[in-house]
Amino acid sequence: MAQSGALTDQGLPAAAPRRPIPPFGEEHADLREALRRFVATELRPHAEEWEDARWFPNEVFHRMAELGYLGLKYPEQYGGEGGDYVHQAVLIEELTRCGSGGLGAGLGAHMDIATPPIFKFGTEAQKQRYLAPAIRGEKIGALGITEPDAGSDVAGLKTFARRVDGGYVVNGSKTFITNGARADFVVTAVKTTQDGGHQGLSFLVLERGMEGFEVAGKLEKLGWHASDTAELSFNDVFVPEENLLGEENRGFYLIMANFQWERLAMALGAAAKMEHLIERTVEYAKERTAFGRPIGGFQAIRHKIAEMAIKHERGRDITYHGLRLFVNGIDATREVTMAKLATQRDLFDVADEALQIFGGAGYMKEYGIERAARDARLGPIGGGTDEIMKEILGKQLGL
Repeated sequence: MAQSGALTDQGLPAAAPRRPIPPFGEEHADLREALRRFVATELRPHAEEWEDARWFPNEVFHRMAELGYLGLKYPEQYGGEGGDYVHQAVLIEELTRCGSGGLGAGLGAHMDIATPPIFKFGTEAQKQRYLAPAIRGEKIGALGITEPDAGSDVAGLKTFARRVDGGYVVNGSKTFITNGARADFVVTAVKTTQDGGHQGLSFLVLERGMEGFEVAGKLEKLGWHASDTAELSFNDVFVPEENLLGEENRGFYLIMANFQWERLAMALGAAAKMEHLIERTVEYAKERTAFGRPIGGFQAIRHKIAEMAIKHERGRDITYHGLRLFVNGIDATREVTMAKLATQRDLFDVADEALQIFGGAGYMKEYGIERAARDARLGPIGGGTDEIMKEILGKQLGL
């Protein structure tokens, strides 16, 4: 309840202080405070520099590892902190305040996309070889699924791994791979039968330095400038059998298992970024004056911000519902699909409205609002397009 006697400037009862929202508790609130301090002091001040450089230094991984942030959700036996996905959710949310979607994307690709399949499906030897050094920040990972002719159509992959004595010979290419230019290992989806499809895909861990494995090019993007996004080329790359992740020809199911957390992570990040944008917009609307008063005093501006707040609240609520189900081991495919679909387009809309309210200042680089809008545009595409999300949801609803 609000403190007795506390009133707003309008003479209304003041809102009660926010308490942690389930599944978050006091432990997560303490983690959030530490993360927010770290982001504000060690990441946010470098956002402009790293965006301009189209790269952030690998030392960021090293520092994150030193603080235990690369292994929040992983067991202590691999160098992790012994936490769970709720701890990771706090990290995802707080990273959205770093001022660079590309920085968050590069770190997220390592923590939330590349390493989970190794933890879930890898042998003990693979976990020691890839997961443990990834948690220590010594090796950087990437996930290689998308190809020039196969994005949402995962079953249409063409990169082929031919069985040979002692392993596989891989030929093909991957594109739009986050961390592709810097990755020490790439968890790579390949065809292991001529037909491929749902029953003919497998995962192999390809490593930098393998003969025939090349970074064919670093790609320029609308947003996410600080992250490296690359096209990879595989020309007769020999991959030892010990690098097979999970069962041969069962890779499609590994992809589907990984998608649920990837999409939930995207929803968590989008909802948190909406909150941050609203905070900044409200602050600006109180400070910026026009026609003799703060622009927040105009009904048109207040209504815009009210609609932004509704988008954030509904996105956060469905996302947290999906998170609660996911961490309790309940199939959350429908809820996660809803969360991903609801938050990504709304984040772009919220960023666009923020830019409109900031006006000319929002269009300028120094405020970071135009960057937020550019970064947000990938959301309805990456991790499964809005159209694919609607298809999945329709099937979940029995259609």
